[in-house]
Amino acid sequence: MKTKQSKNYLDYIPVKNPEIEYHTDEKGIVTVEIEWKGFYHRIAQRFFHRPRVSDIRLDGYGSFVWLAIDDVSDVHQLSKKLDEKFPGMEKSLSRLIKFLEILRDNHLIIWKGEKWN
Repeated sequence: MKTKQSKNYLDYIPVKNPEIEYHTDEKGIVTVEIEWKGFYHRIAQRFFHRPRVSDIRLDGYGSFVWLAIDDVSDVHQLSKKLDEKFPGMEKSLSRLIKFLEILRDNHLIIWKGEKWN
């Protein structure tokens, strides 16, 4: 019988993708630049006029989390930093985990110990 594996996100350490470039404006807002590579992306760029590079502007929370990812701090430590910076935020841990999962699904981060695809 298979047992369900439970993920303990508090122990996971996010690591930024070294190929992703980003910059921060004067207000501390991060803009992540994603270059679209590969055969299908080239077709979309040529025939459907898709951009080669997309700029994704993060909000205040996302920018804070992105800048706090240092390849050493785990999710629990990041959530403490987030609570210190934004003390009135509701459901901060679940929002943080969801945001990190979105970053991971889009290949902007991985969990320490994983391999890049």
